[in-house]
Amino acid sequence: MITVEGNAKINLTLDILGKRPDGFHEVAMVMQSVSLHDTLTFAKIPEGIELTLDVPGLEADEKNLAWRAAALLLREKNVRGGVRIDLTKRIPIAAGLAGGSADAAAALRGVNALYDLGLTLSELCVYGAKLGSDIPFCLMGGTMLATGRGEILKELPAVPSFWVVLIKPKISVSTAWAYQNYDAHGAEKHPENAAVCEKIAAQDRKGIASLLCNVLESVTIKKYPVIAQYKDWLLKKGAMASMMSGSGPTVFGLFADKTAAEEAAAALRGQTDADIFVCQTAGKNKDQN
Repeated sequence: MITVEGNAKINLTLDILGKRPDGFHEVAMVMQSVSLHDTLTFAKIPEGIELTLDVPGLEADEKNLAWRAAALLLREKNVRGGVRIDLTKRIPIAAGLAGGSADAAAALRGVNALYDLGLTLSELCVYGAKLGSDIPFCLMGGTMLATGRGEILKELPAVPSFWVVLIKPKISVSTAWAYQNYDAHGAEKHPENAAVCEKIAAQDRKGIASLLCNVLESVTIKKYPVIAQYKDWLLKKGAMASMMSGSGPTVFGLFADKTAAEEAAAALRGQTDADIFVCQTAGKNKDQN
């Protein structure tokens, strides 16, 4: 049996550069792993895929990205045998935290290890990119500049450690909807990705926090103004910076220490029915071979 953790991600920046001929959007974003994670265990079975999970209503068949990732690798590598996957969800669904992509990345790593396929993380990224733009990042983890449709990765130095408070309201946002409704003229400002990369290299915590920027806030906050309220709450509770992650609706706040993050989370739990998590920035994954 093999156990793999799939980490959530937040966006320190997210910029949309235009529409591509293939229908996807050209993006440039700094992505960061956090310690909030799903846990997947893998065991060999004679054939096929069996997926069990602990979230009512979430598909446990070929509609599930983890199922599809496992099926892709078994098929492409002509594996004789199947896999049973037990998935424990902690990352909220449709939250802008790449929960589905994290599970797919974990499935690729798990099947690779279970059947001793010997593929590196970089090689697994080729398979992951066939299923979703965020999966290569979730395979690599850490701190990355992502371009193209999100699958072209440049490794950055690890950010100085932050504690992170995540607030996920009781709403779901479709990534496709957010991108389809994005209007470049509606974004008040665009990220300074080069400057962010410089601040990360310099381990400048305050500098990084000062440059957070996500153009999709202009879309999602318009429909769900509570997101702006959560950002304001986090800042008032001592966050160095606060922003929406991905297409939303999750909002995160960056904190310098654990105590400040936990105190903010405790105070906010009394004011909202949103799901609130406290976690840390996380480093890159390591090849399992």
